Amino acid sequence: MTTVYLKPHKEESLKRMHPWVFSGAIARVALDKNYPFNEPQEGELVCVQSAAGEILGVGHWQVGSIAVRILAFGVESLPVDFWEERIRAAYRVRESIGLIRQDNTTFRLIHGEGDFLPGLIVDVYAETAVIQAHSIGMHLCREAIAAAVMENVPQVKNVYYKSDDTLPFKARIEGEKTGWLTTSLPSPQERENAEYWSEENGLLFRIDWLRGQKTGFFIDQRENRALVERYAAGKDVLNMFCYTGGFSLYALRGGAKNVDSVDVSQKAIDLVNVNVARNFPQADNHKAVAADAFDYLASMREAGHTYDLIILDPPAFAKHRDAVKNALRGYQRINAKAIEMIRPGGILFTFSCSQAVDKEAFRLAVFSAAAQVGRKVRILHQLHQPQDHPINIYHPEGEYLKGLVLFVE
Repeated sequence: MTTVYLKPHKEESLKRMHPWVFSGAIARVALDKNYPFNEPQEGELVCVQSAAGEILGVGHWQVGSIAVRILAFGVESLPVDFWEERIRAAYRVRESIGLIRQDNTTFRLIHGEGDFLPGLIVDVYAETAVIQAHSIGMHLCREAIAAAVMENVPQVKNVYYKSDDTLPFKARIEGEKTGWLTTSLPSPQERENAEYWSEENGLLFRIDWLRGQKTGFFIDQRENRALVERYAAGKDVLNMFCYTGGFSLYALRGGAKNVDSVDVSQKAIDLVNVNVARNFPQADNHKAVAADAFDYLASMREAGHTYDLIILDPPAFAKHRDAVKNALRGYQRINAKAIEMIRPGGILFTFSCSQAVDKEAFRLAVFSAAAQVGRKVRILHQLHQPQDHPINIYHPEGEYLKGLVLFVE
């Protein structure tokens, strides 16, 4: 195995079990300390040593600022049952906190660093697990990961791989980036045309991992959707950036007077209507609109239309730190428009899933929006990602989802 030798005093973060080795911390990479520099293959397992020769761990090599993602600390190689052990451990966590139930077949099984598997996401939808790799190392291990999931997650009968949008775009990638790794469905046509449904807290959602965003659904808003249900009774509700309508269904079940779902994607709107029809076939108080968020809010304001409860769950406005300034302006702008349209005594649920935007900066952007509009605003809740998206205490960067529930006078 190739060894990564660190510069002096660059091992401290690894001794604190932070799983990243940055390229600037590396002195040399070689098969042996007497060899000249040796460039490993992307995704190759490498052993990391301190300048003093201490074994620090084993991880995947990748070209870029994060050169190694550690899979196991203090060892020179991975045990033969590595994948099985990690999958079993993650499943036990979800089981122990009560997420795996008859009325809840939708959960995240592996959340990257939060489950000590950096670069890997696995979401479970009823009988299907969807694997997403964010590193070349995980891409190369996809078959072993799929086998471990099939062996250790009782309900899973199919494994779909979907990494076409998540792997480093400059990497030299071998093998398919999307497709079935294993399935009980016999024919390609049947797999393409089948409808896949999964249950979340007693609500049914059609999941389109073949063509949808992420792995097909935003599992990370499950607990926040349940909170919307608690506040929705008798209210006119607007769900902006609704995707496939998660918040809308919870609001309808919570007794909302009316629910408007808005998303720029017509495909998403079509799925919203499918989900509403499946769960509330007699509902006549839901409207789904394909429109740009800013355009829709402007048109509603011009028409004098207001709401009792608004949900803002936009896509990441900043995917890297260089875009943070523009992202904060975007958050301020969209929140100001929403606060303008809330009736006195109304409620705003507002979120940021931009990892590059920390919670203090997001809160300041929302504060600036409230001050701009001149409304009195109270914070009722500060929200974050749910239990199946755990944050590794040694890797605080894993806290990406931020939310505020505001009472607007």
